[in-house]
Amino acid sequence: MSKFNVPKREEVSTSNQAIFDNLEKAVGFVPNLYATYAYSENALANYLALSSANTSLTAKQKEVVNLAVSQVNECTYCLSAHTAIGKMNGFNDSEILELRAGKASFDPKLDALAALAKNITENRGATDEAVIERFFNAGWTKENLIDTIVLVGDKTISNYIHKTTDVPVDFPVAAPLQSVEA
Repeated sequence: MSKFNVPKREEVSTSNQAIFDNLEKAVGFVPNLYATYAYSENALANYLALSSANTSLTAKQKEVVNLAVSQVNECTYCLSAHTAIGKMNGFNDSEILELRAGKASFDPKLDALAALAKNITENRGATDEAVIERFFNAGWTKENLIDTIVLVGDKTISNYIHKTTDVPVDFPVAAPLQSVEA
């Protein structure tokens, strides 16, 4: 049972209604988690600005981070959404499962990125030096490191909002990692 109802367009501010309209046009619907941000006058616009800000990471690389972080934070909503988005960015089911576990045996550079995102999240920013060194040795830059940390923060915000509100998942639900590994 949800702790929060998902607000409808007519229940949110005029500025959030405009964002809902833009999401409808761009995505075809307003994801429940985004609608939940609209309980705040400013949070939805602020979050969308953060999540769409310029970064040195490609869309595919961002999904590596999103999947690893959402797995560590055990966010069913974000795992489900980013499984769908990961597939749109070219990952197959087995690759997505690896990324969720903080690995990418199919690509050494993405493997270092996934391990970094997982380690940052697990250690709340006190990243293991060996993981950082491996990241740089894989060809990543200091700019990529900072952008990855920002993305970890971005995804953690959504993970926490869903974990707190428990709004319904409106994407195909991703199976728990343990059940797919067993």
